[in-house]
Amino acid sequence: MLLPNKKYNIIYADPPWHFENWNNKTAQTNPNQHYPTMTMKDIANMKVNDIAADDCVLFMWCTDPLLHKQLPIVENWGFKYKTVAFHWVKTNKDKTKNYYFKGPGYWTRANNEICVLATKGKPKRESGNVDRLVVSERREHSRKPDRIRNDIVKLCGDLPRIELFARTSMPGWDVWGNQVDKFN
Repeated sequence: MLLPNKKYNIIYADPPWHFENWNNKTAQTNPNQHYPTMTMKDIANMKVNDIAADDCVLFMWCTDPLLHKQLPIVENWGFKYKTVAFHWVKTNKDKTKNYYFKGPGYWTRANNEICVLATKGKPKRESGNVDRLVVSERREHSRKPDRIRNDIVKLCGDLPRIELFARTSMPGWDVWGNQVDKFN
């Protein structure tokens, strides 16, 4: 599937990272149980730099166990890592249990997900009042909080933007991926 023939100042990506769990065939926490995943090599070889404007901000969701392999992809795509943009702390739907969701983790029980921020060129920050910490309910597997897109626009401005590996379409955003209508 080819990327659009257009330039964007904001690229928001939630790649379908492939990784193995200890009980890979039955683990509901494994992405392979929910959608087709891609290898690190296939993700790294995507021509994301071709759709990035000269001044562009990349927001990319990463997984803690693979962070050491995911950050080099940022550079392979033509960006320079700057910081973590968002820490998403997941809450449970059922508030009568524990307030915070706890996943199995690899060493310690997992909860939050991180979205890294990287830049190409010299994009401008439009607002200094966007919080890194996002506390939001956990929904379907890997579905991120909708407010993140609004925070990105507040932070970077109402510029041409695309969501890669999108699973829902949102006004003002171009979307790309094989599940763009999954949550519509």
